Amino acid sequence: MSIRTATFNGVATVEIARPERKNALTLAMYDELARALQSAQADSAVRAVLITGQPGIFTSGNDLEDFLARPPQGEDSPVFRFMQGLLDLDKPLIAAVTGAAIGIGTTMLLHCDLVYVSDEARLAMPFTALGLVPEFASSLLVPQRLGMVRAAEKLLLGDPFTGSEAVECGLANAVLPAGEVLPHARRMAERFNLLPPQAVRETKRLMRAAQTTAIREAIVAEAQQFAVRVRSPEAREAFQAFFEKRKPDFSKF
Repeated sequence: MSIRTATFNGVATVEIARPERKNALTLAMYDELARALQSAQADSAVRAVLITGQPGIFTSGNDLEDFLARPPQGEDSPVFRFMQGLLDLDKPLIAAVTGAAIGIGTTMLLHCDLVYVSDEARLAMPFTALGLVPEFASSLLVPQRLGMVRAAEKLLLGDPFTGSEAVECGLANAVLPAGEVLPHARRMAERFNLLPPQAVRETKRLMRAAQTTAIREAIVAEAQQFAVRVRSPEAREAFQAFFEKRKPDFSKF
């Protein structure tokens, strides 16, 4: 299984486990992730959800071969069901990130309540480099968190950034040595066992209520443009260059 789940001491752990492909996400994995979130939401014994990857890699984003063979289409696509699952989760969601967090590996962090990253973490949202546009409401949330100028570096240029920068930008709570990230994140998740669950959930709902509609609208707008861009000549050149291990040539566009 490429997605491993386990529940212990009130914490449902969702682990991305495909290290041989740098935890690249396939549609089947998105389906598993969506199901894991639904299960955690429905389990009254779960007080918090912890999402993590493998040592040295959170996720390298979409598996491009799988993505191109079966691009996400419609709200019932596993990708969008995963996004919906994160948005609908009313329990605290904690992320433990070591190594690379690329594309949706970074944008999903925008929807987590607590994020802990390693001093080896490298985050990036290289959508434009692939001829695409941002997803998961990152075109809305990244400028809000980082400010327009720094958001332009991350979304227009696709510049990568470190765990320390993620903390500075308000995308993460703390940066820790790689071996300490998951234990610390688990300790923080287990703290919710000591708090009244309904008060926690209502507080989370109130914190996010003002933006819920805007986030959902942004996801839809991005998805519409994403579907156009993935079939564009620019995207075809970007993907072909990726598979041929060469630099893309956008001079003809």
